[in-house]
Amino acid sequence: MSTNKFRAVRRQPLNLSQAELVKTGSLPGAAEPFPLVLSPGVESVNLTRWAGANRERVEQELLQHGALLFRGFEVGGVEQFEEFARALSPDLLDYRERAAPRVEVGRNIYTSTEYPAEHHIPLHHEMSYSHNWPTKIWFYCVQAPRQRGATPVADDRKVFRRLSPQIKEPFMRKKVMYTRNYGEGVDLSWQEAFQTTDRALVEKYCREAHTEFEWKGGDRLKTRQVRQAVAVHPKTGETVWFNHAHMFHISNVEPDVRAALLEQFREEDLPRNAYYGDGTPIETSVLDEIREIYREEAVTFPWQEGDIMMLDNFLATHGREPFVGPRKIVVAMAELYTNRDI
Repeated sequence: MSTNKFRAVRRQPLNLSQAELVKTGSLPGAAEPFPLVLSPGVESVNLTRWAGANRERVEQELLQHGALLFRGFEVGGVEQFEEFARALSPDLLDYRERAAPRVEVGRNIYTSTEYPAEHHIPLHHEMSYSHNWPTKIWFYCVQAPRQRGATPVADDRKVFRRLSPQIKEPFMRKKVMYTRNYGEGVDLSWQEAFQTTDRALVEKYCREAHTEFEWKGGDRLKTRQVRQAVAVHPKTGETVWFNHAHMFHISNVEPDVRAALLEQFREEDLPRNAYYGDGTPIETSVLDEIREIYREEAVTFPWQEGDIMMLDNFLATHGREPFVGPRKIVVAMAELYTNRDI
């Protein structure tokens, strides 16, 4: 009799449906599930195994909500996070044409942007300044900071709807031009950005990416590229605001830093800047309005150690709050999308 009871206890978890293993909900006080919160329905759910068996469900939830937060699972560390991400998308991406410094801590697992803790990073799509970008991105909280340090997110379908036609029309017609000057001593070197010391490889990348380039004295490199202002999701067909204009434009820099840069460099030699695609200036008032809409649409929540946030990089933007105390968030990216229309 005791043996039969023991076997009954052992079999019970196998009778649970996949829906019961993981439940869904919203952040406390949230008006809607953005991000959608997924948490264990029973103790000791193996998240990686569950993800591998439920890839289609995760994909559908991601397409509907744009952002998923896996909370309350026993992840176990960076290695296990990598296994989880690969269970959903086996081929994780490396990080080329960088706009910010990162450190690789696993096989295509990187630290989040290595900017000083006191700096705010505005909401943005990962690599929307490039000719290709990841479709999916994951963030894993290894160590939560003592204060602040959230990764705000916003639904870019809402952002696009809120932008006025007077803002959208010129961008959609002209697109966005990004200029970068590498090796000026105040931003990334071209070696760091392109992850090589071989000029020939940089030139090959630029040609394939439809990027103009010019080598300058002192081992410096100037690039110019015209990219999209909006993007259409390849699966849902939804149009979203998708560019780095508000990030790269000189107006994004703090006023005192901006004044120092403009005193040191001519405008065409600034480390980075953005224009309309025809080279005409983008009005600062327009960019300020875009930034304000992003601020109003941002959803912010404190990290808990073990949290994993998964974003559809078309549908959701992300940023970073300043923080106090050690903070370790690592990132994985997958499913490269190439823009064929540039």
